[in-house]
Amino acid sequence: MKKLVIILLCIFGISSAQSQDLIKPDTTKVWTKKGNFSLLFNQSNFNNWAAGGENNMSGNLGINYDFNYKKKDVTWDNKIIASYGLVKTKNSPFEKKTDDRLEFNSLLGKKAKGLWYYSAILNFKTQIAKGYIYGKDANGAEFRTETTNLLSPGYLTFGPGMLWKKSNNVKFNMAPATSKITIVDSDFTVPNKGYFGVEEGKNLRYELGFYGSGYFKFNLMTNVSLENIVSVYSNYIDKPENIDLDYQINIVMRINRYLSTNLSMQAIYDDNAFQGFQTRQVFGLAVNFGF
Repeated sequence: MKKLVIILLCIFGISSAQSQDLIKPDTTKVWTKKGNFSLLFNQSNFNNWAAGGENNMSGNLGINYDFNYKKKDVTWDNKIIASYGLVKTKNSPFEKKTDDRLEFNSLLGKKAKGLWYYSAILNFKTQIAKGYIYGKDANGAEFRTETTNLLSPGYLTFGPGMLWKKSNNVKFNMAPATSKITIVDSDFTVPNKGYFGVEEGKNLRYELGFYGSGYFKFNLMTNVSLENIVSVYSNYIDKPENIDLDYQINIVMRINRYLSTNLSMQAIYDDNAFQGFQTRQVFGLAVNFGF
């Protein structure tokens, strides 16, 4: 299973790299490809600063790429989102992550009636590098313990459904019989019973439930775009009332072709991962390259 997922991601990555322009239809006139690579950088330095402070340097790389197909009554939308960030502070021996995510979404539809399509969805999420929790020993020295890694966890979600699509920027999908597979390294599940919902000593958890997803992107004003990505999942097999939620907001305030101010926020609720909301926020001046 792990090898299959990695191979699929490599195939999609190679396909995405073939696009060279900001928007470039292929020779068959059915593909629309659009991507953005961004680099955020932040640095703070203090010298004899009475109010206090700690020298730090941070950077964040991000990719947001769409490659969509439309021909007659068939539509196929694909999106890759990846981001990775690190911060280094003067008084810590470790570089710490500020962001780490890798996600692929694929939505296939065949026209039913009006704006409705018969659909099939595929979603894959994981992280890029190792994740740690940090602490201090009796002598005050900082240490870290590995808790997560690439494909640990990884989430693979797929199933049939119905799609309502007004445009590439406005769509909603309902999939009432969706399979969800949680992938983890069994090395983590031996000391951690119930690690991301996976039983002790195992590396997979299977769920069957309802999956709903929506996408809405629009311009708030000139040169300011807002992108909303939301998904919900209810597991019929175990505690269907505990609904998983993943909501993302990406705001891009474009200064010129290469510079923008970017704000990314995400809230996740998944009681198998954490008993409460997980939130993240990344804000900064970005250098952008379209492809």
